[in-house]
Amino acid sequence: MESQAMTPREHQHRVHVMIAFLLVYVFWGSTYLAIRIAVEHIPAAMLGATRFLIAGVLMLIYCGLSGRKISLRRRDAFRLAIIGVLLLSGGNVLLAYSEEYVPSGLAALIVAVVPLWVALIEGFILKGDRLRGLGWVGLFLGIGGLVVLLWPQVAPVLVPGRTQGAAESGMLFASGVLLLGSLSWSIGSIVSRRSSLGVGPVAATGWEMTFAGAFNLLVSLAHGDLHTVAWSWRGIGAVAYLVVFGSWVGFTAYIWLLEHVPTPKVATYAYVNPVVAVFLGWLLLHEHVDRYIGIGAVVIVAAVALVTSSKLKLSSAPKQELLPACEAEA
Repeated sequence: MESQAMTPREHQHRVHVMIAFLLVYVFWGSTYLAIRIAVEHIPAAMLGATRFLIAGVLMLIYCGLSGRKISLRRRDAFRLAIIGVLLLSGGNVLLAYSEEYVPSGLAALIVAVVPLWVALIEGFILKGDRLRGLGWVGLFLGIGGLVVLLWPQVAPVLVPGRTQGAAESGMLFASGVLLLGSLSWSIGSIVSRRSSLGVGPVAATGWEMTFAGAFNLLVSLAHGDLHTVAWSWRGIGAVAYLVVFGSWVGFTAYIWLLEHVPTPKVATYAYVNPVVAVFLGWLLLHEHVDRYIGIGAVVIVAAVALVTSSKLKLSSAPKQELLPACEAEA
């Protein structure tokens, strides 16, 4: 039988889907590069304060102008503040700090293990959905992939006769901080999933960004960042890119995909974004890509695919949990 010809409406829909996927893949994958550029000029906490206050306040203004509810009950405000700090202070600010020492591509691959953290916390601490079958394979693969990625920094500590240089020591410490940041993001994601709020997801995200931005500003001022920040055009451009393309454009495309495409297909961003980040870091910042990053990338992407697909089969994944650690503010 001949396949039925595609109608103009169906063709247009397919084009829109392809464009939306391209926007999510490229813009969310490129945010690691933008953060790497921004922290060359702006301290991590100040960067988090600037981008989230701008994006959060403008998102709330948009919600108000479009008729969405933005008023909060005290309980909702407290929950959104906790979620925002976990995601956008513990998660994104620690990511930005780590990228002062860790290449953007390597940072993206370490952040990619977030689904492994979520699986462990939900399965063993909260007694929720537990991994089965290939999900366990993915979990152990992810651990192995992390070991491969960090082996150049870990080997001098573990292997007798090898000495660890200052650069290797700094990268190892920053990688550990990044793992803690990924854990903070994972906890915030789970708390968000289990919270019932009186406002919609767009307004809730706007409040999370605003609360986290205010907290980041306090941390930044306490740390004395005003004396070290350099408001160069390169740094300001990186912040503008993160707000406009990382948050607004990427998030809009992501929400549209969730409404028009099955969730498992949308979740493929988690496999693609780290690869895009590694490629852009190599292409534009000339970051070194050695065999450890190459092998680790393949292993971690495979691990995330196995764990994510396992969880999606067990239960329908909430939309908020699908957001990547780098672009949680979206």
